[in-house]
Amino acid sequence: MTIVIHHNPDCGTSRNVLAAIRASGEEPVVIEYLKEGWTRPQLLALFAAAGLTPRTALRTSKSLAEELGLTDPTVGDDTILAAMLEHPVLVNRPIVASPKGVRLCRPSEAVLELIDASRLGDFRKEDGAPLVATPGA
Repeated sequence: MTIVIHHNPDCGTSRNVLAAIRASGEEPVVIEYLKEGWTRPQLLALFAAAGLTPRTALRTSKSLAEELGLTDPTVGDDTILAAMLEHPVLVNRPIVASPKGVRLCRPSEAVLELIDASRLGDFRKEDGAPLVATPGA
């Protein structure tokens, strides 16, 4: 099974998701998107597969989104997408693709839908909290 994680090593949620994937027995392909950037077709394909739009995938906290005026509800998806291509940090993360689907894994528990969670054992996030499915997920 091949898993791909679009990862930011400076993000705690992204580090937790990567650790959970590895704890499940898989070694994912790790794409550090802040270094590699994005392409328009790549983002559009990921968003379509995950059921996202550029607006729903926009990282608004700790990013340039507000400064660039992207949080204004009148700004269209094409404008947001163009900004994401220029400033990769604007894409919320991590985005994980596996044979089970594609998800924006925020919160980190979303990764449980994409991996063999039965192999995690007593996996703990960096803060010591267990990685458990949220009710209704």
